[in-house]
Amino acid sequence: MSETQHPRSIRSFVTRAGRITEAQQRALEELWPVYGIEFQPRPLDLAALFGRDAPCTLEIGFGNGDNLIALASAHAQRNYLGIEVHRAGVGRVLLSARERGLSNLKVLCHDAVEVFGQQLAGECLDEVLILFPDPWPKKRHHKRRLIQGPFASLVASRLRQGGRLRLATDWQPYAQEMLAVLQGIPQLRNEATAGSFIERPADRPPTRFERRGERLGHEVYDLAFRRI
Repeated sequence: MSETQHPRSIRSFVTRAGRITEAQQRALEELWPVYGIEFQPRPLDLAALFGRDAPCTLEIGFGNGDNLIALASAHAQRNYLGIEVHRAGVGRVLLSARERGLSNLKVLCHDAVEVFGQQLAGECLDEVLILFPDPWPKKRHHKRRLIQGPFASLVASRLRQGGRLRLATDWQPYAQEMLAVLQGIPQLRNEATAGSFIERPADRPPTRFERRGERLGHEVYDLAFRRI
């Protein structure tokens, strides 16, 4: 297996039906042609997709989309891509994008590993956000964790020189594992002065998972690595 391959028999997520509202379902039907990107195994032309050449941030697993929508609303000069496999969250983002009249946001409803491996060209992104990925806390499930060497190398290859990878988790063992994995990627340099974790970025809105972790007394760990 090469460093950019990932075992596809083991996925970092489990698709579940979940509850989807009528409004979210309508959004998926009516607004997907406006904001949605179908998965295709060939690289996207981001400049053509957004109708302009601008810095691009991609968020993996945006959940209910609060962070993605807030960023796209606050930084009209940047393009934003979001990847989420759960349809309810995608529908919610589509509704919010229409309500705010966003033209700098596109979303994919597909496995991020396959999107990075087949649909994104090398050095096409300026920033990648992975906030509170599933920690899969049981030892027998650790193989499902998203942040492993092959995928980290793949993400690094899709960042432009100087591009940033930002992560956060409230699961301390996973934080340490993330740190070790990312420190082992030659193309990435830790931005933390002590070579560990960074202070919580002021521009990162608290997510639903973060607030839940805080209620449970969990410490939040932020990481930032730059493509060199």
